[in-house]
Amino acid sequence: MAHQCKDGTDKQQRHAAETADTRAQRMKWWHEARFGMFVHWGLYARLGRGEWVMNRERIPIAEYERLADTWRPKPDAAREWARLARQAGMRYIVLTTRHHDGFCLFDSALTGYTSAARGPRRDLVREYVDAARAEGLRVGFYFSLMDWHDPDHIRCLHDEPARRRYVDRTHGLVRELFTKYGKIDILWYDGDWPLDAKGWESEKLNAMVRSLQPGILINNRSGTPGDFGTPEGEIIPDKNGRPWEACMTFYDGWGYTPAEVEPMAAWRVVDYLRRVAQGGGNLLLNIGPKPDGSVKDSSVAALCETGRWLRQYGACVYEATDPMPQGNLWTGAFTRKGNTLYYLLHERRWPGTELVIAGLECRVTGARHMNGPAIRFTQTTHRLILHDLPERAPDPVVSVIQLQVEGDIRQVIGMGYETDAPAR
Repeated sequence: MAHQCKDGTDKQQRHAAETADTRAQRMKWWHEARFGMFVHWGLYARLGRGEWVMNRERIPIAEYERLADTWRPKPDAAREWARLARQAGMRYIVLTTRHHDGFCLFDSALTGYTSAARGPRRDLVREYVDAARAEGLRVGFYFSLMDWHDPDHIRCLHDEPARRRYVDRTHGLVRELFTKYGKIDILWYDGDWPLDAKGWESEKLNAMVRSLQPGILINNRSGTPGDFGTPEGEIIPDKNGRPWEACMTFYDGWGYTPAEVEPMAAWRVVDYLRRVAQGGGNLLLNIGPKPDGSVKDSSVAALCETGRWLRQYGACVYEATDPMPQGNLWTGAFTRKGNTLYYLLHERRWPGTELVIAGLECRVTGARHMNGPAIRFTQTTHRLILHDLPERAPDPVVSVIQLQVEGDIRQVIGMGYETDAPAR
């Protein structure tokens, strides 16, 4: 039976409400940030075949470990990432401090398999934290629970002493990470196989992290719900309305590969941003730096162009934070803030001097190019027609038309509609 407070309030319900209030306060900056950089970088970059290369190619531990003594990243790599993130309009950054291969990019008293003890002879996490802070970015640590380098990795499934050793080492490494670098904003778990939340003792682990970093945000990949969900490679709003962050990548994989079939263009990044904004989520966009830490030229170009676009039109994705009524909105390129609709249109879809938006069941009171001149329009029952547009798209990435509306925002398109034309 639940304990009752003197005022009759259920103690558990009060605790739940306080927790929700605290989470909302902690997550305020994150919701406003909207856009972050993901950095997958580690020993696997030396081979250039993705971050799962050790597992996929069944490379023996001793052979793979030798990479650690030959890795010589340049000293200013993290500075370049942080500057690029800021220029791109990103507001936080998350680095793989340890991926599934078990190699730590930080100094540790618990293992010598680190960038500080082996080839680089540097604490790469320290360099990253300093670089992110210098550019005014919030700082996140990715940490893989799974560790292919640990001899207890598979043994822990059927050997309790092995599980105890494995979990204690994992908890110890996490404690080091969140003790040595000052305030950290995000813990981004990954790789929770082969154990479950009970086996990893995730609740205990998260409580320890929160005791060290009271304002931290923790994702859902340790087997607990955490503060936010992490759909991977697809943009899917959370069905229960919980905070979510789509993690996407510039490439087919996450870690560095030299091949590049079709570089991602800035318009695609903007489309991702529009879609996460529409669903009330965030975008964490991954780069996979080369072994020396440099970023592919195509990624740099796309991110710089995205940043240019955001400096002009950012309000339609950063501040478009009212997605709920769009359950009734056609899945077109809209975002919304209050009574303002933003219509995003890629250059290749620009129609010329006249644009028709069908099915808007709300009164439009004004139209204009975002940050530009007004647009003449007419509206009938089923059609909004924008007149006298330029022949070519105003922006080479994505053009934005801003509509002021009244009434419930709905758009109805499909078979069986009536037209404004008189009956024959």
